[in-house]
Amino acid sequence: MAPDTHSSDSEQGSYVTTGQEFVRDTKYIETRITADGRDGYPVEPGRYRLIAARACPWANRTLIVRRLLGLENVLSLGLCGPTHDKNSWTFDLDPGGVDPVLGIPRLKDAYEKRFPGYPKGITVPAVVEIATGEVVTNDFPQITIDFSLEWTAYHRDGAPQLYPEHLRAEIDEVSKGIYTEVNNGVYRCGFAGSQDAYDAAYDRLFTKLDELSERLAQQRYLVGDTITEADVRLFTTLARFDAVYHGHFKCNRSKLSEMPVLWAYARDLFQTPGFGDTTDFTQIKQHYYIVHSDINPTQIVPKGPDLRNWLTPHHREELGGRPFGDGTPPGPPIAAEVVPAQNWVPTS
Repeated sequence: MAPDTHSSDSEQGSYVTTGQEFVRDTKYIETRITADGRDGYPVEPGRYRLIAARACPWANRTLIVRRLLGLENVLSLGLCGPTHDKNSWTFDLDPGGVDPVLGIPRLKDAYEKRFPGYPKGITVPAVVEIATGEVVTNDFPQITIDFSLEWTAYHRDGAPQLYPEHLRAEIDEVSKGIYTEVNNGVYRCGFAGSQDAYDAAYDRLFTKLDELSERLAQQRYLVGDTITEADVRLFTTLARFDAVYHGHFKCNRSKLSEMPVLWAYARDLFQTPGFGDTTDFTQIKQHYYIVHSDINPTQIVPKGPDLRNWLTPHHREELGGRPFGDGTPPGPPIAAEVVPAQNWVPTS
């Protein structure tokens, strides 16, 4: 999610326009990092740094796919803190508040380095060229596709096919509905500026969630019998549903944990390496409840919900399917990228 850029540093952004429905600006930096380097940015180990935030669902996708494909050693990771001001995501988690590789305190610096006076939101995920310190792309839907298709020379042994050619048309179709109705649908509810806008957004969201429940009642994954890009895209919204969207965004017809099929599906993915181990519930809650101060003026972060049920049996394996197809699960996260235990699911 991008902060509004029309303010001085340290001020919180405004996300709701009274009387209007929420409309996301989808014009991103479309430069691509490709195997042939046709945009001037060839795939090269160590050349780029992925800047993400565990709080952000769009950025969480890149963390999952990077781990599933085993790109950690060729594409370094910088993590912004869970909160930001109107102008930029910041590197609050690093010593001195400065990214140790790029040497900058604010992601905005990388955007401005390439596009002085950059007029749009400073969003994560973003990929930055280390040598120049310039942002290359923030086109989050394309970034994960390119991880699958353009970085293949550096995939780990046993990396899954998340965007197989014979399923791409169906993956694209399913992903489009997930984006418009679910990924962005929760924001349309939360940032609605009128009752009518909220009511319409609410109905669209739960209509789609019901459709997805029907689809997943008889099949383990959204497309085919393995995990694909479509599952990654749905998971990051479901992971935030009870912790944030049900209350904070008023998506409260039912909790995820009250929708049996989607709840089992989400737990299945959460318990799959690469999904749950990239999820930081503490940062997720801090981000939404603190940053969206026009929705939550007190900026009080709720203590709940109880997260222990994310580790309960899901029984989705009874539907068959092979999570990684002919591939294998990724190994454990590298030490520097492990989600702190206190930010995760209590295990005792």
